[in-house]
Amino acid sequence: MSTTSFIDLGVPATLADVLGARGITSPTPIQAATLPDSLAGRDVLGRGRTGSGKTYGFLLPVVARLVASGARRTPKRPRALILAPTRELVSQIDEALAPLAAAHGLRSRTVFGGVGQNPQVQALRAGVDVLIACPGRLEDLIKQGACDLGGVEVTVLDEADHMADLGFLPAVRRLLEQTPRNSQRLLFSATLDNAVNVLVKRFLTDPVTHEADSASSPVAAMEHHVLHVQHEQRVPVLVDLASAPGRTVVFTRTKHGAKALARQLNARGVPTVELHGNLAQNARTRNMDAFHSGKATTLVATDIAARGIHVDDVALVVHADPPAEHKAYLHRSGRTARAGAAGKVITLMTDQQVRDVRALTRAAGINPTTTKVSGPGHAILRTLAPGERVLVAGGLAVEAGSGSGSSGPGRSGGGNRRRSGSRGQAQQTAQKPGRGAGRAGGGQKSGAGRARRGNGSGGGNHSPASFSRGAR
Repeated sequence: MSTTSFIDLGVPATLADVLGARGITSPTPIQAATLPDSLAGRDVLGRGRTGSGKTYGFLLPVVARLVASGARRTPKRPRALILAPTRELVSQIDEALAPLAAAHGLRSRTVFGGVGQNPQVQALRAGVDVLIACPGRLEDLIKQGACDLGGVEVTVLDEADHMADLGFLPAVRRLLEQTPRNSQRLLFSATLDNAVNVLVKRFLTDPVTHEADSASSPVAAMEHHVLHVQHEQRVPVLVDLASAPGRTVVFTRTKHGAKALARQLNARGVPTVELHGNLAQNARTRNMDAFHSGKATTLVATDIAARGIHVDDVALVVHADPPAEHKAYLHRSGRTARAGAAGKVITLMTDQQVRDVRALTRAAGINPTTTKVSGPGHAILRTLAPGERVLVAGGLAVEAGSGSGSSGPGRSGGGNRRRSGSRGQAQQTAQKPGRGAGRAGGGQKSGAGRARRGNGSGGGNHSPASFSRGAR
């Protein structure tokens, strides 16, 4: 972290006070690098890895510039536009913006698909200062005459490289063309691919480029490990890791794989929710709320959802399915060791995946520690995820009427729990203390109704039908 203060960088005192009230007093490297230019009105290209603090790096100048301009909000014409690739990221940007906007009476609105558009249309009609949107739904509203980008003073494109990966750049170009040519534009990206470079050349005027915590350089506080396991031992090993103290994020390649694995983990006593494109927005929101609150201690997600996940104190990221390419590995791994915190990244590798995983880690620029693991009793698991293993009978139950594919919270496992430090020990009722010890980052897990298990239990044979292929 920098010893320079936000005030030193030109951030207005009112906004610095808002950050200070949330314990944010020192800017991250990407914030220290970009804020002086963005606050001065320059176009900025900021390159920084996931978790480097880019969000406040653009929210602070957006709010400061709108306050300084003094323009009034008018119906259908937002004063600032922030584009992001996923609904989760849009919502989390809005959450970070809320206290900053409230300090100056600014009004924000999120726009994305998967929910009814009428509240969005009504909010735009009433007038908003900051519009945070996914490109698809915003284009729909513009075509319907519900939104006009002609009054935008500042435009932000967040996770530009992920926009390119998802095929959103044609829509992004169409939207940027509708903003005033003399308006300020800020583009933030973890990498600068050719497609992103086209946007920079076309829409940014004499941009200042700043790079900090590049995605091509692994985080020093992030440990990388590869566990070489037999196919049938993947789920038992995952259960052991995920039932240790701390929050865990597990990645699969497919939506069906995420759904199937979440069911398997819940069935084995790990309170788990899923996040992927097949979930309705209310289910996505409910599942993320459960993970934020600690009702669910494990989140199973797909690559597409990786950029939208922002949860502090994620101690462990597990690549249950190794990703197809190194950029996805780095972005998945960025869910832990955020903003200087420590964390561990584990890739599960079967015999058939050895060659691909070695190529993947080489391309990602990392040298992981590889260990051959016979099953959940292996000592390395206690080193990677120390602490007492805790299971909940049934995991995290789905709420009645929660919709297809949701592992949303319904109950947290009941009120009585079994303590079994040695097998056959009598049951007794107890309350589990907070889950801060053991793994870096801590986090809280629900303690009610959970059963501890000794080292090496929870194994057993599993069908060759992989979770990555989905439920049968």
